[in-house]
Amino acid sequence: MFWFQGNSMQLAKYSLQLLMRNLSASKNVLPVLTLFTKDPCPLCDEAKDILEPYKNRFILQEVDITLPENSAWYERYKFDIPVFHLNGQFLMMHRVDISKLEKQLQKLEQQGAGGRRTPS
Repeated sequence: MFWFQGNSMQLAKYSLQLLMRNLSASKNVLPVLTLFTKDPCPLCDEAKDILEPYKNRFILQEVDITLPENSAWYERYKFDIPVFHLNGQFLMMHRVDISKLEKQLQKLEQQGAGGRRTPS
C-alpha cells in the first residue's frame, strides 16, 4: 500500500493548506469596477462596449439598481446611470471617461494587488 492511500486525509488537508497559502500570497488581485445599471440602459451598453479593451485589467461587477435589494442605489443613482465605482469608490457617471479610468487603473497597478494588499 502506498503511503498516500493510507494517509489520504492528511494529504488532502496539506494540499488544501498549500493551495490557500499560495492564493493568499498572490499579488495579482484585480480591482473591481462596479457598474450601476438597469434594464434597459443603452448608455450602459455603450459603456460596456467602450470598456471591452480594458476588461483584463479589472473585474466588472454589475448592480441592477431596480432590484428590491438595491433600492438605496436606485434612490441615489436613478437619474445618473451608468455610474461606476472602482474598488468601492465613486469613479464616474453618465459616460466612460477613459483617461480617468486609465489613470486610476495605473495608480492601483503601481500599488500592486489591485490596490488591496494581501498578507504574505
